[in-house]
Amino acid sequence: MTSSSRTQNNKEAFVWIWLPGETKPVVAGRLEADNGNILFNYGKSYLDRIGSQPAAIPIYEPELPLHAGALPLPEGLTMPGCIRDAAPDAWGRRVIINKKLGLKGADTDTAELDELTYLLESGSDRIGALDFQRSPTEYVPRSANNVSMEELIESAERVEKGVPLTPDLDQALFHGSSIGGARPKALIQDQGKKYVAKFSSSTDLYSVVKAEFIAMRLADIAGLNIAPVKLVKAANKDVLLIERFDRQPKDGNWSRKAMVSALTLLGLDDMMARYASYETLAEIIRHRFTDPKDTLRELFSRLAFNILCGNTDDHARNHAAFWNGESLTLTPAYDICPQGRTGNEASQAMLISGNNNMSQLKSCLEAANHFLLSVSDASAIFTHLIGTIENNWSAISEEAELSEVDKKLFWGRQFLNPYSTTTT
Repeated sequence: MTSSSRTQNNKEAFVWIWLPGETKPVVAGRLEADNGNILFNYGKSYLDRIGSQPAAIPIYEPELPLHAGALPLPEGLTMPGCIRDAAPDAWGRRVIINKKLGLKGADTDTAELDELTYLLESGSDRIGALDFQRSPTEYVPRSANNVSMEELIESAERVEKGVPLTPDLDQALFHGSSIGGARPKALIQDQGKKYVAKFSSSTDLYSVVKAEFIAMRLADIAGLNIAPVKLVKAANKDVLLIERFDRQPKDGNWSRKAMVSALTLLGLDDMMARYASYETLAEIIRHRFTDPKDTLRELFSRLAFNILCGNTDDHARNHAAFWNGESLTLTPAYDICPQGRTGNEASQAMLISGNNNMSQLKSCLEAANHFLLSVSDASAIFTHLIGTIENNWSAISEEAELSEVDKKLFWGRQFLNPYSTTTT
């Protein structure tokens, strides 16, 4: 680690939480770096809220129950998964490295900065109901004024090139540095709604933004629970706006909905993500989720749709649940983005059943019983999804102003690839 990065190390951070229905945060506890691990303990003032109004809730249970003292880490983890869920991923880390260390390109080692620095330096409007502060008594949000889409696109391009941001652009993009994923993105607010804005990348070989828009729209038409999306243009570039479902307007402010990723539900971290499976997630849903039967059918349908549209990036951070302190509820789907493929054979990011993750409806059929579905139930879902894609492909492609070149590229390769539709 370089001397410049060593000076950035932080030893502690305070976790602030928006309790259900509230528009202002309260301090929940303290994170402390300890020999490569990050440990959490609740503050006395927060534990004193148990039984009062608004009542304290566990940040996530069973991982961080409402107990006094430093809480043990789940086996194999170096920090609580529900805390890591609120940390920036690859794109946000690049933005922070640009801000803290200057001229840095795409190959910069994100280990140049420690985890607490990423928590403390990322924007405060992060996904979910947590934020991180240096103070246990004073909450100071790290945010920027609403800026134009053109400014955000310019910011993203500079980060991709490793060019340091100007102070104005710095603030514009920094606001969205806390959200996950590897692609350029930012947070915006428009006409009383909050959105995640996704931009084209200089390395795109085809219109990734339009591909995601089309997939999300088709999934919505198929009756899946999907975050609303719209496609806009700025600086002659396509921008995908995904409406946030973790924010609720209230009394001129915003309340925040707590969320945990499937990776946290499964007790895994990014190094163990390859062991994440739909089969195990389905078991958790059966025992811990609201409306388990309907939720299982929804998740199964999302899995099948991912396969049919070529979204092989369905890793465990791309599934999440709302957490209200007692129970879990599946969030709307997000990040349904068809991935480029050269051949037919493909595999999903999560295991489907056993060690099988092959991107075929056949794999779903073999796993149907884990979702409390019969073979005929599963087959009916497949028929409905395929019919929806076939019947609406032209109209949604036209809505997206998809070029003829990209139409030919997507159809039969990402969307309804013959390999994916195999059931026997």
